[in-house]
Amino acid sequence: MGQKFLLLFVGLWFLSCSLLLHASSSDGLLRIKLKKKKFDLESLVALKVARKEYNLHKKYGSKPNLLNSDADIIPLKNYLDAQYYGEIGIGSPPQNFTVVFDTGSSNLWVPSSKCYFSLPCYFHPKYKSSKSSSYTANGKTCKITYGSGSISGYFSEDNVLVGDLVVKDQVFIEATRESALAFLLAKFDGILGLGFQEISVGNFPPIWSTMADQNLIDEKIFSFWLNRNADDEDGGELVFGGVVPQHFKGNHSYVPVSRKGYWQFDMGDILVGGYSTGYCAGGCAAIADSGTSLLAGPTAIVTEINHAIGAEGVISAECKEVVKEYGDIIIEMLIAQTRPDKICSQIGLCLFDGSQYVGTGIESVVGKPEKEQSSANSDIFCTACEMAVVWMQNQLRLNETKELILQYANQLCEKLPSPMGESTVDCDKIGEMPEISYTIGSKTFVLTPEQYVLKVEELGVTQCLSGFMAFDVPPPRGPLWVLGDVFMGAYHTVFDFGKEQIGFAEAA
Repeated sequence: MGQKFLLLFVGLWFLSCSLLLHASSSDGLLRIKLKKKKFDLESLVALKVARKEYNLHKKYGSKPNLLNSDADIIPLKNYLDAQYYGEIGIGSPPQNFTVVFDTGSSNLWVPSSKCYFSLPCYFHPKYKSSKSSSYTANGKTCKITYGSGSISGYFSEDNVLVGDLVVKDQVFIEATRESALAFLLAKFDGILGLGFQEISVGNFPPIWSTMADQNLIDEKIFSFWLNRNADDEDGGELVFGGVVPQHFKGNHSYVPVSRKGYWQFDMGDILVGGYSTGYCAGGCAAIADSGTSLLAGPTAIVTEINHAIGAEGVISAECKEVVKEYGDIIIEMLIAQTRPDKICSQIGLCLFDGSQYVGTGIESVVGKPEKEQSSANSDIFCTACEMAVVWMQNQLRLNETKELILQYANQLCEKLPSPMGESTVDCDKIGEMPEISYTIGSKTFVLTPEQYVLKVEELGVTQCLSGFMAFDVPPPRGPLWVLGDVFMGAYHTVFDFGKEQIGFAEAA
């Protein structure tokens, strides 16, 4: 009788895990079903909060508590707007958690049963080490700071159930404090990072590395298919060990990982309606990031794109002042073949501080002698100058007259993204908007207006948002683009950690 009950318990436990984790491993592939939530008003508010907190990080010089210089991207991350997530189990027997599968970070963390003083922990399941027979203590403390808050806790070691595979002795973080509204309102419990070990807090290997070391997958790759059909409940699939042919059309185009940490690669020019923006013609860095909803890139290019698609931002008086006072000089210097990256320093709006260009003080331009405002204003004018150089250089390539170039620059000033990053577009004019194309390797990847415009519905009212968000990373790390779910939804993405390359193909 006892054996029958034991067999019944084991059978029910296995069945419940299989149903809960929504995964299969036919054909040697581990397929994780993803859930999806709509990009709604809550997501828009989250973007604003993250953008504000990120700007505060930059203003006051605070850094995320990570172990290397790659950490400067992490603060942008804001998981409240995460749209895709799935389920895993930790421990023996497995304790189940909903997580965001994030290629833009490298740690696995879930709330701990020892999280007593953070409100978010009381709204999510918590890991109980005392309930797991495979738990191994570590105890080393840690902290991760994101754009939308931070988590802190300590490392532990336990088995992790992903689909029907048991990854043994995986190091993860038990979060004992979650200091963010994002984690209180989130649809998920934790994060499962899929980046490289180089950006892992504590320098522990990510779960895909452990899978490979334990020979749990056939090929050293994982792939994402994100379902962008808003009316379909199926969120897509994360596949470990290979690809599912039904997820994509044609062949993948691969580019090598240029810098391990994030899934970073080199990218070429960006085209708006088939015309070059010029900014990345000489090369930009890009990151494929499943934990970011939008497309984030340099303000100068995002402004050009927003202008082309009719997005409304915030009128920048400072930007127009630079065009008015220095526009003629900038054009003359460009015609005289002055190096574009030297122009703003030569006319006195920027100085090189040893690592990047910064503001110099511009009371003569703005007529504000107050010392407490000079530093902030200097940075604004330096940035405005650098953007104006990019815009004017691009127009000179088209052989436009000086009058039309200055007029165009003023128009772009009016299309600068708002301080919180978002810009709205007219829903009725989506069909008139141009295609936006990214050059990756030898191929051009096109995004249609239907793919890069996000529709936010609230109380029966539809608002349309530009899928492009301004995000500036200075050299030598930047200029940099973060290609989030907007891009990965259009293009099936393969992360090949065996050959250290990334592949894109049209999503099915």
